[in-house]
Amino acid sequence: MAIGIKTGGRQRGTPNLITQEIRAIIKNIIANELEQLQTTLKDMDPDKRLEVIIKLLPYVLPKVEPVPMEKNEPYTI
Repeated sequence: MAIGIKTGGRQRGTPNLITQEIRAIIKNIIANELEQLQTTLKDMDPDKRLEVIIKLLPYVLPKVEPVPMEKNEPYTI
């Protein structure tokens, strides 16, 4: 095989069909589960329910990062 020269396989930019099919299947599974999520959460123990909610938070809320304060930076409230 020549280095840097594509000699076979899919052409550049052609989507992988199996990957598309798998993503579509997973998307359908997730959509069905989201419809049942409230019922599922209500049936869980409070500890387990909180654990699941905490795991889902990063997909809904942006992650907050601390902003470092520089030396001699003006401080106002």
